[in-house]
Amino acid sequence: MKFNSTGFQDLYVIEPKIFSDHRGIFYESFNDKIFKKETGLAVSFVQDNHSISYKGVIRGLHLQKGDYAQAKLIRVISGKILDVVVDIRPESATFGEYYRIELSSDNYRQLFIPRGFAHGFVVLSDKAELTYKADNFYSPEHEGGIIYNDPDLRIDWGISDDEVKVSEKDKKLLPFSEQVF
Repeated sequence: MKFNSTGFQDLYVIEPKIFSDHRGIFYESFNDKIFKKETGLAVSFVQDNHSISYKGVIRGLHLQKGDYAQAKLIRVISGKILDVVVDIRPESATFGEYYRIELSSDNYRQLFIPRGFAHGFVVLSDKAELTYKADNFYSPEHEGGIIYNDPDLRIDWGISDDEVKVSEKDKKLLPFSEQVF
């Protein structure tokens, strides 16, 4: 596995080593020993989530607050997404900045997101299926989020406004400037 730094503390793009032959492919999507060695981080995943969405769907920017914050490892099983994270750690040098990356079933990249980030994605293919591991259990009482079209963050989601599909719940999220982290 190759661990690429992103310019954000503890946020990594992980590229697995792909073994390919006439039968197909094989790769190790996670190895705790290698992860700890390469990042210096100890993460214990406790929940796996699976999401299927269609072109233009934006999910996020979601977060869990306080003791319920989550680190995540995102992987696309089929299709293509643009994954976006916003650093919400007030003490961080990159507080209030965002990072985005295309993840797909063709590039096999994964994104490790440490605690202290809001997370979202938009589906760029007709359909996308992704899984992600979380190091803390979901708690509805501690969920929050940032509106996807925040005027200060000005995130380029890579699609036109008329293609965007957002849940009613996500349309009600507050902008970054009105959040307390």
